[in-house]
Amino acid sequence: MMYINATGFYVPTRRVSNEYFLDVNGLTSDWILQRTGINTRSRVREEENGNTMGLAAVQAAIQKLPYSVKEVDLIISTGYTPMDTVGTLAHITQREFQMEHATAMMISSACSSFISALEIAEGYFCSGKAKKALVVCSENNSYYCNETDPQCGHLWGDAAVAMFVSNEKMTDSDPEIVNVVTRGLGHIGKGPEAVYLRPKGEGIAMPDGRDVFVNATRYMIEALEIITQRNNITIQDLTYIVPHQANSRIISNILNILNLPEEKALNNIHEYGNTGSASAILVMLENLAKFKKNDLVGLTVFGGGYSSGGALIRF
Repeated sequence: MMYINATGFYVPTRRVSNEYFLDVNGLTSDWILQRTGINTRSRVREEENGNTMGLAAVQAAIQKLPYSVKEVDLIISTGYTPMDTVGTLAHITQREFQMEHATAMMISSACSSFISALEIAEGYFCSGKAKKALVVCSENNSYYCNETDPQCGHLWGDAAVAMFVSNEKMTDSDPEIVNVVTRGLGHIGKGPEAVYLRPKGEGIAMPDGRDVFVNATRYMIEALEIITQRNNITIQDLTYIVPHQANSRIISNILNILNLPEEKALNNIHEYGNTGSASAILVMLENLAKFKKNDLVGLTVFGGGYSSGGALIRF
């Protein structure tokens, strides 16, 4: 079992509207809104970057942490837009908050990265190698995106989230992470060629959005099926679904296939755009006030590459 001890997030205050892209990649505001559900996207300011966002999210979480941050023995930074692949956000966080007894690492499975990091933390807990972990995800998509690309240059937003988890409940109000599942899908469809970000390349590319749409729909539903079936409930029993914020049409398609009402899925893509592997966690954290005792929330994600993941959380 895993329990959520404290959470925090950071979203830059700057917004870039759809109108900006008409002169950049030729797409109209209405076209972008109809095809993606995005009206604005969050963007860092000149003095901000992936590391500053990540540290701000961790600092926000520490304010609610029921134990000393120095007790953390595992730090996992996650995402696909690191500022540095050597001196990672995990190591910068360790230094900033003096978590000297923690193992530190960075992992990535595209937009499934945060769920993958939770599963790694679960493994450390089960093996007895850790008891308290910090998962921090900062996606600085604007640093990597090519805005002139009409296929995906208009999608990306910036944001960071942080979550402290433990193998034992620290307070009576700690939500329980009941189940976590991930799956590598590099062998499916267009796989590694449908979305990619290559060193010394031209930014994030998505040459086959249709393939992403079809497989994201299928495997985000599958992740929900797995986490509910493992716990002898149905998807209909979930209080809310929190999907990866890639495209509002994917979310609508999932709801249509599952015959679920629109209000069952929580969203923020309209304002923030696609904030990568931070997106589903960010949606959940922004809606914490909605959740009541014993509510069941199903997170479901899909990453380019491909990969998928899901988590069942009981409040």
